[in-house]
Amino acid sequence: MDDRGRRFEQVVVPHLGAAYNFARWLTRNDHDAQDIVQDAALRALRFLDGLRGDEARPWLLGIVRNAAWTWLQANRPAELTALEEGADEIAAPPSDQPETSAIRRAEARLLSEAIAALPPALREVIVLRELEDLAYRQIAQIAGIPIGTVMSRLARARRLLSQSVKVIEAAADRQESSR
Repeated sequence: MDDRGRRFEQVVVPHLGAAYNFARWLTRNDHDAQDIVQDAALRALRFLDGLRGDEARPWLLGIVRNAAWTWLQANRPAELTALEEGADEIAAPPSDQPETSAIRRAEARLLSEAIAALPPALREVIVLRELEDLAYRQIAQIAGIPIGTVMSRLARARRLLSQSVKVIEAAADRQESSR
């Protein structure tokens, strides 16, 4: 193995789990996330010389983000317009879904559903901040947006998550009371 391969193994490979997690949240699909991470890993290897310093994780997640947004634009363009059109509400899941009662019993699952329902631009900042524990500066770097935009998107995502959890709980209550 050459020096480039060793450096890739040392600085990029340890963060592939975080890369997959981030891609999975953005696409909401295992197979698509795997494809995006594979593409991002190839890009990371190709542009490894562009990595400066020791912050490989935000650098790699930035590559994953770009690959995911490119994929979303090509495969799910309607999802990307939701934020631009000012979508401030998340639709409740159909009440006949079997996971509704499971969501009610498992707070983690409820939160996962709510995060998955967020528009991609909000989903990415909440995942990077709350699940990947990145600093606002790092999120801004990854997403290519100002820190103020990171903060406003986080506030909006948190507000929508709160609303979504209430909507999901109400749907579960209605389903439970109709039995």
